[in-house]
Amino acid sequence: MGSKYTKRYTAEFKRDAIALVDSTGKTVTAVARELGIGSESLRGWYRQAKADQGEGAPDELTTAEREELKRLRRQNAEQAKTIEVRRKAAVFFAKESDR
Repeated sequence: MGSKYTKRYTAEFKRDAIALVDSTGKTVTAVARELGIGSESLRGWYRQAKADQGEGAPDELTTAEREELKRLRRQNAEQAKTIEVRRKAAVFFAKESDR
């Protein structure tokens, strides 16, 4: 199997790799091989860059939309925890007031 960690690439490296695909006319796989990176990684970066430019598939989210969705999901989870704590507190205090 592969290594236990994911190699991180800088935004500049990703931008340059995407530009290389656009400028040379080579396939994503060929450019990825030249750069020594996984073709699926480069393909994902390329697809996301196209979506960010408005050239992606109609149902594909831009980076900004993905970040907003992530933020909203995190906020939703925090609110769900708060609601659960308040519900338990209400039950506790209702029992205490019955005594």
